[in-house]
Amino acid sequence: MNDLKHLVKAELAEPAQPLVSAFASAIAAKYGDASRAVLFYGSCLRTTELEGQMLDFYLIVSSYEAAYGKSWLVRANKLLPPNVFPAEHDGLVAKVAVLSVDDFYKLNREGASAVSVWARFAQPSRLVWCADEQAQQTIIDAIEGAPVTLLNGALAHIDAASQPVSLTQLWEKGFALTYGAELRAERKERSQSVVDFAPERYEQFGEAVIGRTAIKAKIRDGKVHIAPGQRPQIAAEKGRWPRLRRNGKLLTLARLAKASGTYAGGIDYLAWKINRHAGTDYVIKPWQRKWPILGALVMLPRLVAGGAIK
Repeated sequence: MNDLKHLVKAELAEPAQPLVSAFASAIAAKYGDASRAVLFYGSCLRTTELEGQMLDFYLIVSSYEAAYGKSWLVRANKLLPPNVFPAEHDGLVAKVAVLSVDDFYKLNREGASAVSVWARFAQPSRLVWCADEQAQQTIIDAIEGAPVTLLNGALAHIDAASQPVSLTQLWEKGFALTYGAELRAERKERSQSVVDFAPERYEQFGEAVIGRTAIKAKIRDGKVHIAPGQRPQIAAEKGRWPRLRRNGKLLTLARLAKASGTYAGGIDYLAWKINRHAGTDYVIKPWQRKWPILGALVMLPRLVAGGAIK
């Protein structure tokens, strides 16, 4: 059986495109000694398409005070992590989410109040810049919790006790749950397409995760079987999800409001992402750019009613 920590370390170390690595170095340089690591993830990692796309980075810092000094951004990042900023480098554009080392570790585990971090880092990512070996190990330790958290949630929602499922089905259920716990502009088949992009990767990670989850399960004949006597653990895990769904959708709105002070053009990015994933053609009006919070509040109910986001 594959060791999960080894799999995480090997995946993070896989090379990224030179333009991505150069972008990551520029991001780290902006925050100086506070920078501990830069991670690259998301659709651009999967497709390798960079031109005309919005790249996704996470910048992990030693502390918010070290990153921002005495700025109000320290409190904003602590109260509602992460802070998200736009970035440009060598003709490419990106959004950069900032988390402290401590928050990154906590938000990849079951105790997290929302799914946003561990849902992303249960998927492939690359460590495209790192301060030193200690920082590298810190990132590995943090990300190791993400797939365990995701598959534990999936096990609670698949009746593998009476009808065993494949690892692929388990991953797909896990991602579907996380998409349902945020305001997401994703098509119904999104969770399947994420797994289909790297099925062997998810098989390997799944084999390494099963047995480490709070809900105990085993793999026999290529199927996941939940061990007897797991009803209390399943009930406890299911009980978390109404809160996760409620928190996730509220946090999406709160982060949008916060982004009006940290992310120039944030409402345009929101519309671009919704149109890209949901196949809509929503156009932002000039007044919505002038008052982005009000503009987003007007936009979101219409998109929810139309099924563009859920």
